[in-house]
Amino acid sequence: MDSIGIRGRRRYICSRGAFSLLELLVVIAIITVLLGVTLPSLSGARRLARQTGCLAGLQQLGIAISTYAMDNKGYLPYGPKAPPPSATNFYPLTGNVTSLVSLQNGRPVGLGLLLNGYLQDSKEVLFCPGADEKWDTKASLEAVGKSQVEASYYYRHASVASLSGPLPVPNMHLDQLGRNRKGGNIRCLAYDTQFIAPAQMAMFNLRTRTHHKQQLVNALYTDGHVSEHKNVGNRFTVNVSISVYQTLGRILDIFEELDPG
Repeated sequence: MDSIGIRGRRRYICSRGAFSLLELLVVIAIITVLLGVTLPSLSGARRLARQTGCLAGLQQLGIAISTYAMDNKGYLPYGPKAPPPSATNFYPLTGNVTSLVSLQNGRPVGLGLLLNGYLQDSKEVLFCPGADEKWDTKASLEAVGKSQVEASYYYRHASVASLSGPLPVPNMHLDQLGRNRKGGNIRCLAYDTQFIAPAQMAMFNLRTRTHHKQQLVNALYTDGHVSEHKNVGNRFTVNVSISVYQTLGRILDIFEELDPG
């Protein structure tokens, strides 16, 4: 067989094995369409997993609170006494609603009182997996006992929201929490923070802390159940830009809105 015939067949085989530009564009278009269909589903699955993780973490917090109460004559984790007021102290009055788990002096506060003995092997549940900002959970937990540390949830251990005043008489007993300012029963113990702070407040260590793309909050109730509430119209958002002095009151307002369940 002559060499010309062999070379011709080789060129024919090579030309049949290669993609034309049109075929390549068609393949790219198909892949793009498939990615457009698949990626939102994967993103939705990740959001659902984080939402489920948040609900499970809150349930675990509820069990820890209940166990603590059984060991302490029915009383919720409460206190400690607030340190002297300062610009960077987020716990100005004993019993305030708070997202802190330790004070500036490192002393555990609120839900932080559960870390030893009640959340010993699951301390990370204090930090929601659906956080919108980057959190270093490990570093935060290591800072407890040394400095002021925030968790992912507001905690209500005395239904107080004041910057100053006399030590309140708290509603601390799990079975007798009393009534809120609207006259309804106090039922909600904790919920996701949806807190927005202006950039200039960072000098006071006050930063935006939001969860679940600000679309919802998960809440923990006194009977141990948890539920999801849509954040329609930012009804559960705390915006410190409105007034820093009204922030604590706004947090308590949301607790009372969540009380019915």
